[in-house]
Amino acid sequence: METMHHIIVDDTLARVSDSEFAGYLCHAYCHAGHCTFVRHGRQFSMEAGDCLINPRRGDLVEALSESDDFNVDVIYVTQEFIEVSTPQSNYGMKGHLALFENPIMRLTPEMQQRCATNFAVIRQRLSQPRHHFYREVLINAIQTMILDFFDFHAELYGFDRISTQNQQLMNEFIELLEQGHYRQHRDIGYYADKLCVTSKYLSEISKKVSGLPANYWITRYTSLDISRCLRDRSLTFTDIADLFSFSSPAHFSRYVQSNLGARPSDFRE
Repeated sequence: METMHHIIVDDTLARVSDSEFAGYLCHAYCHAGHCTFVRHGRQFSMEAGDCLINPRRGDLVEALSESDDFNVDVIYVTQEFIEVSTPQSNYGMKGHLALFENPIMRLTPEMQQRCATNFAVIRQRLSQPRHHFYREVLINAIQTMILDFFDFHAELYGFDRISTQNQQLMNEFIELLEQGHYRQHRDIGYYADKLCVTSKYLSEISKKVSGLPANYWITRYTSLDISRCLRDRSLTFTDIADLFSFSSPAHFSRYVQSNLGARPSDFRE
């Protein structure tokens, strides 16, 4: 495993859930074989020619199983380095939210060649620490990879231009969710007030940028967090209900059944 503080290159996904990668984004390209894993309660399969982009918080990947012939290039990049390397494009938010739902892209042969080349270039540049502009060439290599990922996603799923104003509002909305505000607030009106817009406007912008209304993202973040807590046997159901500010355990149980499709006790059987 080759290491620079902000970039780590690996040849397996087996360590994707290690705590040392908690602040990194994982990018992987499969050359051969296949693997399966569970993320956000859903099973995914990665096969030859696929690329995987998993946001930070690698603990979201569970039950990983790799075939004996699984051959993969993996690049972990810190959020800080990603922000420095990401080009000025409003497409990033749409891609980020789409990958939140499905982290795998099935690439065409031409895309596969570009992806494999990008990974090889990053590995090569990482091995040249004596380069007088080492950091700059790495930023350039990571930026090229990111732009190609934007292009792959736009080609596979369609390209919609997003205004800077809409991008900024959606960024701020998602940041509130990332900070965990949904644990106390699951009403769209709360987020609209925080962002100084109406609930209707926030939902319209969310749909324009992500294809889904704002309430969807509030419920999605809440449900994923609750499901993680339910798998933690050190927390009682009452503890979790209190953590998420439910008025009673009964209210919490109804929410879980309605949004996660199971009773709280089902997660511990």
